[in-house]
Amino acid sequence: MNPDPDKTRTANRHETGGLPAIEEHDLPQGRHQFHKERLMSQIHDDRSAAAARTPRNPFLRKAILLPAATVLAGALAVGVLVLTPGDAQHPVDRAAGPVLTTTLGAVDAEGAPRLLDRISLAAAGAEAPNARAGQYIYIETLAANTHVKTIGDKTSLVSDPLHTRRSWRSPDGLKGWLIEPGNTGPEGITLEGRDEQGNVPTPHLGAPSHDYLATLPTDPDALLRKIYEETEGQGNGKDQQAFTTIGDLLVESWPTPELTAALYRAAAKIPGVVTVDGATDAAGRKGVAVARLDETSGQRTEWIFDSRTFTFLGERTVQVKGDGGDGGLIKPGTVVFTHAIMVRAFVDDIKVVP
Repeated sequence: MNPDPDKTRTANRHETGGLPAIEEHDLPQGRHQFHKERLMSQIHDDRSAAAARTPRNPFLRKAILLPAATVLAGALAVGVLVLTPGDAQHPVDRAAGPVLTTTLGAVDAEGAPRLLDRISLAAAGAEAPNARAGQYIYIETLAANTHVKTIGDKTSLVSDPLHTRRSWRSPDGLKGWLIEPGNTGPEGITLEGRDEQGNVPTPHLGAPSHDYLATLPTDPDALLRKIYEETEGQGNGKDQQAFTTIGDLLVESWPTPELTAALYRAAAKIPGVVTVDGATDAAGRKGVAVARLDETSGQRTEWIFDSRTFTFLGERTVQVKGDGGDGGLIKPGTVVFTHAIMVRAFVDDIKVVP
């Protein structure tokens, strides 16, 4: 882990090189190509017990866990998510460890529109990066997840190690590469490919390309209408699915400042969106959060922002109501998923790191 989270290179749109049309990304709910979906569905089959979560983009990683003593001490002493030593290149392996827990921040049911207005203004004022023809969108994140594991007749809650996930995507979404410990080999896998019918996949909200995102409306009402229409029937209710879809775009894409601001303003119009006074991302950075509780699963998805600059830091999902997972093993206070954005940049080729 970076001992000084404030000096971590955060993934912000003011970061490196720019967006010609808008970034693609990998995933939420249907995103991307057949090959990607097939790979991730296999991964998720192995973790199927992992829980009462709203169906999410197969490429999004989930949560992180610590040794019980560390977790308990951290939660009691600091009241936030605490990570033990390790870093992106040499994560501490907790694949069989107890789950990461956190204290639950206080919720303000009325504060979301005001906070999202400030966040959207900050996003709209960011400098739009400029990409050269032929470049790729590079996104680097820290991620981990908690899941239910069953071996024979024994079922337990375990964690996967905190790890670095690196993806490269061409603006049209047709070329790409993914390297993610535990889910790909050291060299990674291609994100190219056709669907089962042999057709080139058509970008959509669940599997957007950078160029596709450039076609989305930047009027918040029109944008939210499109999200509701395109995700109808998905997830645990239309409002929760709309919130999930926007969150997936924020984490796994690199939208222009205009679209990013519109996404925040659209989110402010979704019923049930609240603010949380404290949250910590996978990199240990503390901030405030905009969140929504999935009443079906009892899990609250939190978008974490720097409390001074309103930079988007990452996302986590926390069990806050009832017990989740097979056998109710996921208890309130369990961090089911955590994902911190570290770098977003334009690079000249696949496997090139800024």
